[in-house]
Amino acid sequence: MIGTYRVLTPASAQRVGGLYSETEFDLTRLRPLRSKMVELGRSCVHPEWRSGGAILALWAALAEFMHRNQLDTMIGCASVSMRDGGHFAASLWEQLRQSHLAPIEWRVTPRLPLPVGDLRHDMQVEAPPLIKGYLRCGAKVLGAPAWDPDFNSADLPMMMRIADLPPRYLKHFSARPTEA
Repeated sequence: MIGTYRVLTPASAQRVGGLYSETEFDLTRLRPLRSKMVELGRSCVHPEWRSGGAILALWAALAEFMHRNQLDTMIGCASVSMRDGGHFAASLWEQLRQSHLAPIEWRVTPRLPLPVGDLRHDMQVEAPPLIKGYLRCGAKVLGAPAWDPDFNSADLPMMMRIADLPPRYLKHFSARPTEA
């Protein structure tokens, strides 16, 4: 196996009692999107295949799945390590809120917020590769990060809508022609 994502469809989420993201964030504002929204999680790519090509292949398969099931929105938690005490995560949040914050109608709030005010949040940092890839594809950050003490990470709530994919990525993301 080269790579995988955990994909939780609306029907699956209902069967298992909700989305993982709901344990970390209040998703009330996303209710209008829920019937066509999937949650992505636990992305994993074999170390020998961690290249742009493998990620694009995963995303193309995901796009086909989305199209086949008439789904248009993906959400999930993008984890950032807190090995440095959370300063990197706080600084990343401060940068992303300036450039990639979702509109107010889609913003969510963390149930256990990362204490950004108590952390250094003025460092110039670069987003981890997976987050950088999502952002290039038009993803938005839905709000401030949650603190996940069990995994010593800060989780950024992310959303990517098929309609928001830039044209240059749409052709890579899906083999299907775009409809005018």
